[in-house]
Amino acid sequence: MQKSNKPLRIDIVSDVVCPWCIIGYRQLAEALENTNTAHEIHWHPFELNPNMPAEGQNLREHVMEKYGRSAQDSEESRIKMTAAGAEVGFEFQFIDGARIYNTFNLHQLLHWADQQGRRHDLKQALFTAHFTNNRDVSDKATLADIAAEIGLDRAEAQAVLDDQRFAQEVRDSEQRSRERGIQSVPAVIFNDRHLVSGAQGVENYTRILEQLAEITE
Repeated sequence: MQKSNKPLRIDIVSDVVCPWCIIGYRQLAEALENTNTAHEIHWHPFELNPNMPAEGQNLREHVMEKYGRSAQDSEESRIKMTAAGAEVGFEFQFIDGARIYNTFNLHQLLHWADQQGRRHDLKQALFTAHFTNNRDVSDKATLADIAAEIGLDRAEAQAVLDDQRFAQEVRDSEQRSRERGIQSVPAVIFNDRHLVSGAQGVENYTRILEQLAEITE
């Protein structure tokens, strides 16, 4: 139980095309609710594939090529992730034609949404768009549509992407994460001090939150 009146600051470095990022977040969210922990979440950009071409790549081919996995390994991983997602109420739909995309544009859109207090909402919508609905989250028009679907201004969202308005801000944020030694995601930092990597599971996150609560008593 979080005893301090001050909300726990949680910084999450993640990418929308990272399945363990949404699984890890959902696990953490459940642990936060279970422990009644006052908190504030701050999302930060990370690109799993900064050199990915605009058209993206077939997801299965990408995993086999990047990580040296076999087709069977890939299928087993999909089954594992689908089950882990279901445990925390998130639906993965891994179709044969699923693709992975470059995410630089969407991180710019998230930066813009943050200025309106909607980064978290857009982040969740993008996870669903990519993993559940298999939408192209690198396409500017699609991204503008998703922004509009959560009540943001579509024309302004499109303009932000066309102008590449927040390209430098995203680059700077990514550089700050690299300077902190973050090379993989999800990376969760509690109170600017305690770094936890990977999807830890509800029980482990619960223990972490309880330990942090004891520190702040």
